[in-house]
Amino acid sequence: MEKKTSLPYKIIKGLVRLFYPKIDVVGAENLPDEPCVIVGNHSQMNGPIACELYFPGHRYIWCTGEMMHAGEVAAYAYKDFWSNKPKWSRWFWKALAHIITPLSVCVFNNANTVGVYHDSRLLNTFRTSMKLLDEGGSMIIFPEHDVPRNNIVYEFQDKFVDLARLYCKKSGKELCFVPMYLAPSLRKMYIGKPLRFDSGANIKAERVRICTYLMDEISEMAMSLPRHRVVPYPNIPKKDYPYNIPIEVESK
Repeated sequence: MEKKTSLPYKIIKGLVRLFYPKIDVVGAENLPDEPCVIVGNHSQMNGPIACELYFPGHRYIWCTGEMMHAGEVAAYAYKDFWSNKPKWSRWFWKALAHIITPLSVCVFNNANTVGVYHDSRLLNTFRTSMKLLDEGGSMIIFPEHDVPRNNIVYEFQDKFVDLARLYCKKSGKELCFVPMYLAPSLRKMYIGKPLRFDSGANIKAERVRICTYLMDEISEMAMSLPRHRVVPYPNIPKKDYPYNIPIEVESK
């Protein structure tokens, strides 16, 4: 069922589509003909924006739940996006965090999103995701956090893998996890080969196996491409963005 959206959101989405570069999808044939979990590099805000605008099929994006609630946006946005800014400018970023609150609430509640929390509300994340999977939708997840892995991705938080265990218990079906690499500088997103959850394995081992596969596949997809700037997970100056192929490797 198509989600009903507000007029302000439709206007915002139209403007974003007008000004945000068109992203081509490469490897869509790798998507299984069934609900699945697509896992990609966050690429700052590029991941959610590109997937909301251009990812094919019936899909929903896991997003930070605090960005959906007016009373929580400002504190979360400042801490996550701007708390490392120079002290003299922090007053500006704190004010901006409050200014963007209405926009954030509008966008995140109207887009094809599922709120993710780090408290007891996480149960709602899994319940909502299970319902949408049952209805034929897929989940897009960006699980990086502040632990570097290589020049392409940061380490994945692994609890999202538990969604497959719960889904299997309810439906008897084993979900596929599909790696995705977004390269904004190339204006492309690349979809890799899926890996199916093993319901007979230990869940801790499955978290490690699946996350390792996804991080490695995303990294390999990125490094197989022409040399380009990688938009990293953390909000750092553009001049510090790494390349997919370090210059010392390219010169060999």
